[in-house]
Amino acid sequence: MQQHDIAILYSGGTDSLALYALAMSGKLLDTPRVVNIHLLHMLNGMSRFHDFPQRRLEVAKRILTASCGTTPSPETIYVELDMGRLFQGLWLDHYEDLMPRYGNKNLVCVACKLGMHAKAIHYCIEHNIAFLYVGYTQKQGFYPEQTQTFMTKLQAFSKRFGINTLFPLYEELDAKDTARHLLEDYGLPSTGGGERKCLFCQTKTTATEAEIGAYLDDMFSRVEEYIEHKLAGRIKDAARCFPPGRPSI
Repeated sequence: MQQHDIAILYSGGTDSLALYALAMSGKLLDTPRVVNIHLLHMLNGMSRFHDFPQRRLEVAKRILTASCGTTPSPETIYVELDMGRLFQGLWLDHYEDLMPRYGNKNLVCVACKLGMHAKAIHYCIEHNIAFLYVGYTQKQGFYPEQTQTFMTKLQAFSKRFGINTLFPLYEELDAKDTARHLLEDYGLPSTGGGERKCLFCQTKTTATEAEIGAYLDDMFSRVEEYIEHKLAGRIKDAARCFPPGRPSI
């Protein structure tokens, strides 16, 4: 079987940790034979307790390497990627102008996740990784960035760059206790404490899938332009996609 690297969006929370455990043990469905697991941890500039995710990873890696039974076990590469400027450019710099376009709804977490996915796509292309796994789950479908509209549109956007973005646990972890039981089976931490605490965590929004989809459709062209400039080494042009301050968007 052909060997591949994979990437996982890793927050340090239970769902992304479950993805990591399944990948390390060779139990992640539809996963090719894994050589390296790239855990992509995103920095949005709005979080606290920065050491939580890496501390949880160190414990999990030690346990899984000793017990998962694969020979040899995949290598783990932990990477922190700063997407704060994208987050600002996609929402924070322009929210007063953007909110009226989308029913005056708060889409701050949608913008943050879009910036994360943009950084992840860019990383995967540069490191020749075709599979990006994300731990979105049905039990958290009330978050706007974990709706079917968001996931479907991000999958299609990723495909433009040859990246397969997959959400393999969306239905599997539809109940709160399922992830906990899975992690306990591997001897891993199964409760809170692994994620950074974001200023916008659990921010209230009544955005519908129509408004979420409209926002994404409007932003994809700018994100695509940014990624293409970055890949081509056009530093100035990439920076101009998300300039600081108050230019019109």
